[in-house]
Amino acid sequence: MEKKKVVLAFSGGLDTSFCVKYLSEEKGYDVYTAIANTGGFSKSELAAIEQRALELGAVKHASLDIEQEYYEKSIRYMVFGDILRNGTYPISVSSERIFQAIAIIEYAKSIGADAVAHGSTGAGNDQVRFDLTFQILAPEIEIITPTRDMTLTREYEIDYLRQHGFEADFRKLEYSINKGLWGTSIGGKETLHSDQTLPEEAYPSQIVATEEERLTISFREGEISAVNGREYADKVEAIRAVEAIGSRFGIGRDMHIGDTIIGIKGRVGFEAAGPMLIIAAHKMLEKHTLTKWQLYWKEQVGTWYGMFLHEAQYLEPVMRDIEAMLLSSQRNVTGDVELILRPHCYTLVGVQSPFDLMKTDFGEYGEVNKAWTADDVKGFTKILGNQIKIYHNVQKRNEK
Repeated sequence: MEKKKVVLAFSGGLDTSFCVKYLSEEKGYDVYTAIANTGGFSKSELAAIEQRALELGAVKHASLDIEQEYYEKSIRYMVFGDILRNGTYPISVSSERIFQAIAIIEYAKSIGADAVAHGSTGAGNDQVRFDLTFQILAPEIEIITPTRDMTLTREYEIDYLRQHGFEADFRKLEYSINKGLWGTSIGGKETLHSDQTLPEEAYPSQIVATEEERLTISFREGEISAVNGREYADKVEAIRAVEAIGSRFGIGRDMHIGDTIIGIKGRVGFEAAGPMLIIAAHKMLEKHTLTKWQLYWKEQVGTWYGMFLHEAQYLEPVMRDIEAMLLSSQRNVTGDVELILRPHCYTLVGVQSPFDLMKTDFGEYGEVNKAWTADDVKGFTKILGNQIKIYHNVQKRNEK
């Protein structure tokens, strides 16, 4: 009798390692493991993950490279929208999960899998992101979640693996690190307490630059195009270049406190030098090249886009509508932005752009008016104040 196939989203950690053994030994599945790389794994790390999967008994392992897709379908829109959740977090790991889930379920369909599995617990956001994406794209495929359903402890999983002939070093690291192209999240004992923050040694990147340094980021129609004058056709490599420069200064470190999809508050530390510098530079360039109402409405829809992306709503069709608006808004967002970098901080210096709305013959703010007269302003101000004058006049009349 032919065994059923299950595709397991496999990271190589304890939970997914347990799932390989459990699904094959206890449930009798042919386990196919797959990892979707959105930029957080090196070639050597991917090779080590594949080796572990096969040693655990996976029938086959697949490494799915979706870096470019992740940039094209997510990161560039997060830049267009200047998206920082709660004004702080560049939606690093949470945005990756959706695209990893899409890649995993598409792979499962391509090999005719009967089921798909993941190792998420019942206390976080990722379980919703994976489940919801799987349900929408392949409702006919069963979803299996041993770690969540069995409420497993680390000790139980380690003992089970040992009893089934697999020995590995699963010592719990002091800090949980999730590294990706658009930032790295860091969880540890301090993130569980409202009154504590992460120590210096918890961050993967350490400060090695102490003297201030100039950085120029160039954009063409809203997309990063050059770093310090070097042109990049590959936007992923441009992001990496900014990250390499900024991380040397310890820039982009913070603590995100927010509402989870399941309704509880959550805290996580992160470092994201590349995203924070790119978004800050992009936003400054937009202030010079977009109109008042473009900036206003883009901020409104950008906030919604970030919230929907964080809360597993990427496949909701309104997201495509918001993306169309964000893309349209970028047609004049072209130019160079200069920054000064220092340990832990940066300063936005200024911009050079052919679409700079400050460079006009209409006037210079606070200095001289060229396109209107003093009488024009007097009349404009009188009309502008009419509604407020009427309100206060009525208030006084009714106070008598």
